[in-house]
Amino acid sequence: MASARQFYPVPVPPPSAKQHRTIVVDPGHGGIDPGTVGQSGVEEKFVVLAIAKEFARELARLTGASVRLTRHADVLLPLEERIGIAQSLRADLFISIHADSCPEADARGLSIYTLSEVASDRLSAALAEHENRVDMLYDVNLRHVDKSAAPVLFDLARRETLNLSRGLQNQLIADLAGKTRLLERPSRSANFAVLRSPSVPAMLIETGFLSNIHDDELLRTPHYRQDLAVLLARSVADAFPRWAES
Repeated sequence: MASARQFYPVPVPPPSAKQHRTIVVDPGHGGIDPGTVGQSGVEEKFVVLAIAKEFARELARLTGASVRLTRHADVLLPLEERIGIAQSLRADLFISIHADSCPEADARGLSIYTLSEVASDRLSAALAEHENRVDMLYDVNLRHVDKSAAPVLFDLARRETLNLSRGLQNQLIADLAGKTRLLERPSRSANFAVLRSPSVPAMLIETGFLSNIHDDELLRTPHYRQDLAVLLARSVADAFPRWAES
């Protein structure tokens, strides 16, 4: 299992007039944890890794930021280690990429989640509960996890981080509307362990639900994954200057 210091850099263009920033992109699941297995048998861990790699490359090109991947291969990282990498790098933004399942078979489309102690709805609560059980299900060893990544209570410092996360979330949803299919009420929140940081603005992007036959068909298509990754990168890049100055 990779340690919290084994993060993976994405090539960044030569320095420009843009202010230097660090963004951490986290492909969910990996290793013995396949994530959701879709209608076609495709595994979430491979779908999100493919999207994350293209997303990170395009995001680095568009923003000039230093973009890092938490994993570049089929390995499992503890949830707290993922956000711990962002904290150790003093990242300006952490984005976790997923393509989970939903109890409602007809639910489909992209959605974006930020951290909240109380979930915005039952679906978000169920997703967070499912994601937060990963370490326990696969007996992940947490001995080397940076303790600063452990859950903390909401306080004034964290409130500013959450406000930044939600502001960027709203900007992205507004920009993506009409460009890709969105889940009904695509801006949601829940107590995701991977988003628990008092200092790094963070969000989790569900690129779709592999439990839905239509999303499954799209997400296992390389051309669609590439187009979606580029679209997400452009949306983040467009919002990034305004967000970074806030």
